[in-house]
Amino acid sequence: MLACAVLVAGIAGSGVPASALDPAPGVSDLTHDIDQILSDPRLTTAQAGVVVKSAETGEDLYSLRPGKLFIPASNTKLLTSAAAVETLGLDYRFSTKVLTTSKPGRSIKGDLVLKGTGDPTMLAADYDALAAKVARSGVKEVTGRLLADDTWFDDVRLGADWTWDDEPYYYAGQISALTTSPDTDYDAGSVIVSADPGSAPGTPAKISTTPATDYLKIVNKAVTGTTTDANIVREHGTNTVVITGTVADRYEDWISVWDPTLYTASLFRAALAEHGVRVHGPTVRGAAPSGSTTVADHESMPLSKLLVPFMKLSNNMHAEILTKAMGRKMSGQGTWPAGLAVTSAFAQANGVPTARLRDGSGLSRIDGLTPSGIASLLVTLKGKPWFQTWYDALPVAGESERFVGGTLSSRMVGTPAAGNVHAKTGSLTSVSALSGYVTSADGEPLVFSVISNGYLSGAPKDLEDKIAVRLAEFKRSTAVDGASVLRVNPPAGGDLECSWLKPVQC
Repeated sequence: MLACAVLVAGIAGSGVPASALDPAPGVSDLTHDIDQILSDPRLTTAQAGVVVKSAETGEDLYSLRPGKLFIPASNTKLLTSAAAVETLGLDYRFSTKVLTTSKPGRSIKGDLVLKGTGDPTMLAADYDALAAKVARSGVKEVTGRLLADDTWFDDVRLGADWTWDDEPYYYAGQISALTTSPDTDYDAGSVIVSADPGSAPGTPAKISTTPATDYLKIVNKAVTGTTTDANIVREHGTNTVVITGTVADRYEDWISVWDPTLYTASLFRAALAEHGVRVHGPTVRGAAPSGSTTVADHESMPLSKLLVPFMKLSNNMHAEILTKAMGRKMSGQGTWPAGLAVTSAFAQANGVPTARLRDGSGLSRIDGLTPSGIASLLVTLKGKPWFQTWYDALPVAGESERFVGGTLSSRMVGTPAAGNVHAKTGSLTSVSALSGYVTSADGEPLVFSVISNGYLSGAPKDLEDKIAVRLAEFKRSTAVDGASVLRVNPPAGGDLECSWLKPVQC
């Protein structure tokens, strides 16, 4: 698997000396070393695409299958996040409001409305704070219903190409304009289910949820044992969560809920009751009537800050929510087609002529990007006024702090790439990608994109790391001893995004 030479050799009889056209010694050496890395037998039946460019000039330094369409997995988020910043702005905030259909007072003679715009950072505590504001306004009872207004987005909850067996898990949670996250990773539309050992071996495990909720039906088949070998899963298409196996120490998993709108409304209704506000009518889904009065509201952190958990932890739901938010802003439609049209237009205008987008996160296997398109995008983005904020949100190789290193926290540790490479990971079964920025040993900023599809053995993430480390050692003028690169250890985590392996960061 050899890359085409970036520059042709001297032409016999042309009168042009070879030294005028030959690549610099360091470039030839780099090509040789990357070719050697990509000769790994894991790629014999697979296809890999690699592009390395100068971030300053766009010059190609290495190119293998640059224009081939690859499944990019979470490398799709590079495009989604950049389009979102360009379209919505770094100061963009999601709002959540409580409205009434009649004049607020001690008794509301009508409905109370909870209206969302997709805020993935809303916690149960935030809905409790909204309920407290309602109570402080003097409201004691609502004669009508609790209306859950999620109409800012459409009612299509799951991506068209997502696999059904991912549906119960938090990384494929349903997308709604009214949603709740269980903690400050902000995995919208999910609940943490925990299993603790009981009082003695053989007794039932103790099950709890974060946040506490009765929206889920818990079926506890797990027992206390001497080892922990448990499984927590939500039955497809329901809110029934079944826990099986043995528990010796706490075991927990992040489980998506079926219908985050009604789940969120249930949390808010319980919070209202805790603050002494009684709602007589049922909880229903529907749009707030025009002319409704705001009783309480909440604004999210700005997008500039949301980029950190989004990109560092490769949060799928953030990508999809931002996609629908872009569609809502640009066309008044909070849908995947409207949002993806915005991202596609941004791609065309910013160095990505070839792209096939079916979602914002890369969960779809129909998504397609080319290594050259990704690398060109990375070059173009350096000229954006918001680039530094976006760049800082990328995972950083070898940085153990979770919200710095993110999905690269345990990769390339102790190498010249550590603290140097800022890049986005990507993982699906038989799909692996790493694309981003690195500064060479000469101080030259480079961009790179490495994507592998169709391998049958373990994920070749160590090959991505070897290429990134080799780029960190690159010098144009001289050859580099690449022996140390070939000893880079494979990262832990197998085929999955590190952030998908909760609670372990790999």
